[in-house]
Amino acid sequence: MNKQETLKKYFGYSEFRKGQEELIDNILSKRDVLGILPTGAGKSLCYQIPALMLEGITVVVSPLISLMKDQVRALNEAGVHAAYINSSLTENQIRKAMEYAMEGRYKIIYAAPERLETSDFIRLARTTDISMVTIDEAHCISQWGQDFRPSYLKIISFINNLRKRPVISAFTATATREVKDDITCVLGLEQPYVYAGGFDRENLYFSVQKPKNKLKYVSEYIKSHNDESGIIYCATRKNVEKVYDSLLSEGVAAAMYHGGLSGSERNVNQEAFIYDVKPVMVATNAFGMGIDKSNVRYVIHYNMPQSMENYYQEAGRAGRDGETAECVLLYSGQDVMINRLLIESKDVNSDFTPEQTAAVKEHDELRLQQMNKYCMTTECLRSYILNYFGEYINARCENCSNCQMEYEETDRTEEAKAVISCVSELGQRFGINVVAGTLHGHKRAKLMEYHVDRYNSYGKLENISEEDIKHIINRMIEENILTVTQDKYSVIKLKERARDFLFGNERFIIKQIKADDISEAVKSRSRQRRSDVLNGRGLDLFESLRELRLTIAKEESVPPYIVFSDKTLTDMCIKIPFTKEEMLDVSGVGENKYEKYGERFISAISDFTGGRKEKTYFGSDEVSHIPKQVTVKKTKQPKEEFYVTERQAASFPYSEKYLATEIAVKLTETADTEKVKKLTGADIFRYVKANGWADEVYIERRRTRVVYDSGLEKGIFLDKRVSAKGKEYEDIYYSEKAQKIIVEHYIREEA
Repeated sequence: MNKQETLKKYFGYSEFRKGQEELIDNILSKRDVLGILPTGAGKSLCYQIPALMLEGITVVVSPLISLMKDQVRALNEAGVHAAYINSSLTENQIRKAMEYAMEGRYKIIYAAPERLETSDFIRLARTTDISMVTIDEAHCISQWGQDFRPSYLKIISFINNLRKRPVISAFTATATREVKDDITCVLGLEQPYVYAGGFDRENLYFSVQKPKNKLKYVSEYIKSHNDESGIIYCATRKNVEKVYDSLLSEGVAAAMYHGGLSGSERNVNQEAFIYDVKPVMVATNAFGMGIDKSNVRYVIHYNMPQSMENYYQEAGRAGRDGETAECVLLYSGQDVMINRLLIESKDVNSDFTPEQTAAVKEHDELRLQQMNKYCMTTECLRSYILNYFGEYINARCENCSNCQMEYEETDRTEEAKAVISCVSELGQRFGINVVAGTLHGHKRAKLMEYHVDRYNSYGKLENISEEDIKHIINRMIEENILTVTQDKYSVIKLKERARDFLFGNERFIIKQIKADDISEAVKSRSRQRRSDVLNGRGLDLFESLRELRLTIAKEESVPPYIVFSDKTLTDMCIKIPFTKEEMLDVSGVGENKYEKYGERFISAISDFTGGRKEKTYFGSDEVSHIPKQVTVKKTKQPKEEFYVTERQAASFPYSEKYLATEIAVKLTETADTEKVKKLTGADIFRYVKANGWADEVYIERRRTRVVYDSGLEKGIFLDKRVSAKGKEYEDIYYSEKAQKIIVEHYIREEA
């Protein structure tokens, strides 16, 4: 089977994305590769397809458990034998998985870097043909990367201990030239093929906003996107909780995620977001890596991130299905101070010398300055991002807030001279807030404490707002007239050009947004949505297919996007497939997915259309047999997520033991099903999984359910069960104690 056939059979796509084919070809020719592609550009396919075609197995080193689980789950759904080895498994499960790996039953094994030094992995290295070692999130191996992990250095000794050197492939979403060179050197890549490109995510709209009230902005934004899923990133746990509480008070179905929550709380909230129970996630940057949720329509940064690498990786979690999405950064000057404090308190590798530690901190400060410039620039935001990552372009994209705003050039020479005089009078000892406050003539206590009212500069620009003065100062920093020190308090200093500027004839011209244009284009902007592709009939069909997808997802205990993405459902609505051949022509439908779900979707489409082809989209292409009369389905009142009242729960018939499906049926019988959705066994099992009481692992492509000690304490246990065909197997049962915990979980107060 060649690479195109492999792509279509397992993943359902007919064409490769930019850069994928070149990387795959080089791996197949046994050459090391380094692939630098942005989030959502399809990095995983670049090593998964060669892994299926090469002899032996591929070991993928990955930093997060959630990342491994998501990848392995998607691969098994696609019909690929894969497994993960990490701390979420019991020792018995790890031993069994390693035995299967050594028997060659898996083509791809995901592992944490710490796992490579264990005796099991050393034995695997000595007895198994490992054809490729793939390093995902490869920037973690570089001390100059935004997320250096010393554990990644264990990869090198693992590779050196193998019987023969495998192909080494490394992938990351973001890497500067310095990080790229470091990855190549530290991993010992031999004459690697390096692909660094495709950074332009054309479906993403970039925007920098400077609202006076960030909470109000977020609230209004979500209200205007209330049917969509999004992520709001905050720099601190305190801000996460503030934004979350604000949204909760307004009735928004939001979840939150930060390091201060317990593991079970994070799992529950993450599951609620993935399954669209709570489509809005408020989180620190600890959230998102390994979450391949394809229908995230917006990412809002409540605070400016520490670097362009962080920003582009986090913003890139929007629009992974290729449909339009928005990336909005809310900027304030305080964000710089917050990030400097975070950089100061960041843990640095204990093996570093004082000189190395200082160099890393200096590098972090430089990246923070580059991020700050992104927020202040009046040029095209997309061009700024691409230029930062080495794709130099000068053209305007016309798809970012800066390109859609109208600017006018204004002469601010006198104001610039006033700034220079003020910095000089203050002895170059203060930061932007003191300088701007002095020039504006503010009387706040801190300024009076410094006696700034004694200087000639005090109140010199009293007719200009402090924000405007700060904007002028930031532009002067960009123009190399001023500079800021790279320390905690960022003191403003004069550059040599400042003195020449003060006494010379040079003019200081800056671009500013027109006073009467907070840009109507930005205010009224509405991105292209599915409704611009599908007509009313098509949207009804889309909703019908989405309901079917949710039903299947609950049955299979997988997120909806693992079944099919929104983009795939849209393509089904356009192509109206009635046969296997037609369904396999839909983007994202591979052979294994068709065998599992294809007939059910064909049946749903046939029922909806009456077995006739319809034109369900806008455009001039003619589709035959369009019915003259189209019946639009009546919109039903959406049901609430399942719950019972205390009164209803009181009639639940407790028993010595039940299966999850039995609990679901009996609990649903007590509820008001005209008002709430039915409860399923899959719903209950997701709740149990999220709390870390039980889980399921893939062994030989078969789901095997396990109960952990914490689950046993709750009264959850494994017991024998016999299938309809007389085959004995183990399943999870719930004692009366566990039943009470589950029933209590679904109790809500009556309105």
